[in-house]
Amino acid sequence: MKTPTLYAPDWIRGITIRQPWTACIVHGDKRIENRPKAWTAGWYLLHAGAESGMDRHALRDPLVARTIRGHQLHFSAVLAVVHITGAHHSTTDTGGPCSPWAQPGSSHVQLDDVHALPLPVPCRGALGPWRVPLPVFEQVLTQLPHLSQLFPEVTP
Repeated sequence: MKTPTLYAPDWIRGITIRQPWTACIVHGDKRIENRPKAWTAGWYLLHAGAESGMDRHALRDPLVARTIRGHQLHFSAVLAVVHITGAHHSTTDTGGPCSPWAQPGSSHVQLDDVHALPLPVPCRGALGPWRVPLPVFEQVLTQLPHLSQLFPEVTP
């Protein structure tokens, strides 16, 4: 008989982003994630996708190359906790790009308050926001105990 999977509380989800974009969020100033549609505001575990899904073309982008220089790219692991504060489509009110990371024609998901984990937490991801296995969530909280102050839903 298979043991049922236990999940973290419903108020937190995981989001999978391909490398090297995940590293640009964790180690750089990438605070816009380009998506076909917006994600709901809230706290998320930032997951780096599998190595087979890496965006190799992005490695030739000078902005990406400068940002990830000297950093190891981790795969299939939770690397940080981020707060999504909102989203908008393509351009700001001035008509120009909202960030050097913004791509035209996309929803720009706004990332804030990035908390990098000292050690990656191995985990499978999924397309779109996904339910976080409870052991993964517990490992994240163990590495970043100060987050329990940001998460009123977590009881000590």
